[in-house]
Amino acid sequence: MSYSKKQILDALRNVKHPETAQDIVSMGMVDDIWIEDTKAGFTLSFKKPNDPFVNSMQKVCIQAIEQHLGKDLDFTGNIKIRAPERKAIKNVQESQSLKGVKNIIAVASGKGGVGKSTVATNLSISLAKTGAKVGLIDADIYGPSIPKMFNVEGQRPFVRKVDDIEMITPVENYGVKVLSIGFFINPEDALVWRGAMATSAIKQLLNQAEWGELDYLVVDLPPGTSDIHLTLVQEVSVTGAIIVSTPQDVALADAIKGIKMFTGKQINVPILGLIENMSWFTPEELPNNKYYIFGKDGCKNLAEKENIPLLGQIPIVQSIREGGDYGNPAVLNEGSIVEKAFKDLSALVIKAIEDRNANEEPTKRVEIKA
Repeated sequence: MSYSKKQILDALRNVKHPETAQDIVSMGMVDDIWIEDTKAGFTLSFKKPNDPFVNSMQKVCIQAIEQHLGKDLDFTGNIKIRAPERKAIKNVQESQSLKGVKNIIAVASGKGGVGKSTVATNLSISLAKTGAKVGLIDADIYGPSIPKMFNVEGQRPFVRKVDDIEMITPVENYGVKVLSIGFFINPEDALVWRGAMATSAIKQLLNQAEWGELDYLVVDLPPGTSDIHLTLVQEVSVTGAIIVSTPQDVALADAIKGIKMFTGKQINVPILGLIENMSWFTPEELPNNKYYIFGKDGCKNLAEKENIPLLGQIPIVQSIREGGDYGNPAVLNEGSIVEKAFKDLSALVIKAIEDRNANEEPTKRVEIKA
């Protein structure tokens, strides 16, 4: 069966660029379509030299063509990429992006499902309520949830050029400046990225954002240990890390791995402390009752064993779940047990940072040698 260039072009109209939500044909990204027997190809033109979607866009193009035209045409190795020449970056971190940031706090967890992003969200807002200037980076590239929790889904950060570098203005809500890869993709799309693409994206969120003056920049990391963690400590000087876990043994086993990663010889980032989430269930109508569903004092015992502070124990309360789902974080409920728990937590985090800065040298960026 023979195909025309128009048919290929029409199939590619179904492919949208994640940042603009426009189809790539209307954006003028498709050029030089050719067909020779069963082989075909075309050129994808990108406006940015370091567009993080290059690899994923090629795959989506092939999927769109196969869906609309079948698999008779072979595009293997025949999709060329055209992009502007990459310009040297003038040490953006020092000159523009992070020069006004006093402390960078990594919030990590050994495994998923322990409420790390919920803790990062409520902690950031609680810090802001003290009068501090706070920013939050959603570095969970594969599962960005911060836009939903901050009720800013669908918003697009403003981008402007500064000395030939595209700088991103964070979205702000509840007194916190927020950036997430979730602002640049459809919330229902799954991100299938190789490590290099994910690290490129996190570098942009770190180094090409106009954070201004901040007392604290909280970085919500993906669960586990990954390229994202390594990229963070290579790109910036992390003041300290906070490990979030639940009390049960299976979570604590992974929390230990997170602690060892940050305190290892190559990385050497101080641990500010442990936060135990889902410590007990407390019904709103019975604030004095505690039901230890996942075990009792698991993080407290681990903190004592590892000689690191236990910064707080956060109960399971229905309003915490509802706040995350509806974009109205529970810490905003004045006088609630959740608001008090995070108020106490933020006070201990501030003290831990002050003690760390008073007694230890600034963290050095990591240089990993093969």
